[in-house]
Amino acid sequence: MERIKRMALFATVVDKGSMVAAAEVLGMTPSAVSQQIRKLEQSTQVSLLHRTTRKLTLTEAGASFYQSCAQILALAQQAEQRLAELRDAPVGELRIAAPVGFSGRLLTDALAPLLRAHPGLKLRLFFHDEQIDLIEQRIDLAIRVGPQEDSSLVARHLGDWPMLLCVAPSYLARCGLVTSPEQLSGLDWLSLQGTGQNQVSLHGPAGQVQRLRLDSRVACNNILSVRQFTLAGMGISLQPQPEIQAELASGQLLVLLPDWQPSPAGIYIVTPRRDAQPAKVRYAIEALRHSLQPR
Repeated sequence: MERIKRMALFATVVDKGSMVAAAEVLGMTPSAVSQQIRKLEQSTQVSLLHRTTRKLTLTEAGASFYQSCAQILALAQQAEQRLAELRDAPVGELRIAAPVGFSGRLLTDALAPLLRAHPGLKLRLFFHDEQIDLIEQRIDLAIRVGPQEDSSLVARHLGDWPMLLCVAPSYLARCGLVTSPEQLSGLDWLSLQGTGQNQVSLHGPAGQVQRLRLDSRVACNNILSVRQFTLAGMGISLQPQPEIQAELASGQLLVLLPDWQPSPAGIYIVTPRRDAQPAKVRYAIEALRHSLQPR
């Protein structure tokens, strides 16, 4: 590493034409620059410069060596410039993981304006309801739902989404009127596998809390599949309100027991680290924060 530093210093001396000029650029004293050149010549066992009181002249070996040193210096400058670009502007490939329920308009509405504003930015999306290893998959940030217990990751709480007990009109026509939480145990329960949805807490209008353990007739590892079974009239399920606005508006889904509210779902942006975030991650976090926060 020291030799590489001295090679860059040597190229600067040649470019500037003197030890004094190079020292000003490098923030060193001329004697310190001269000392580093001597150490480089000692380590290579080759004379690189002819020194006179008036000027410096490259030896034949020095002229040949300079070409390689100049290339190293240019590559180093390019690397620094690239890091500055990544730090200051959203460029490069942005890799985001999210639950499959976000694969519709939720992420598109948040990230499409960012892509339009920054042509140098590429986006790679990975949709999984199971949590994936962010480091192994080189994920820049992930959107996650529910409590975050991995202390090695940085979780930013965006807010809490209302969860709704949903049912299709066709299923409600078969099972009859549902007026109390106790009736839920006799109905067909559709759940998202591995999320603890079999244990449901309902908060009533007078501060009552009803905790139920429901056996799933259908359990899926994909929220969209749970939603499709619900739409098909196969039972009831918990659904995040922002993801089903269209189905509620069209009447394809109805809210069961509207006076009894399930516990909300916490929405988090998770990153492998907090400090030294490149611009693409900072800009994406801000766009997602603005779009996904409950209103």
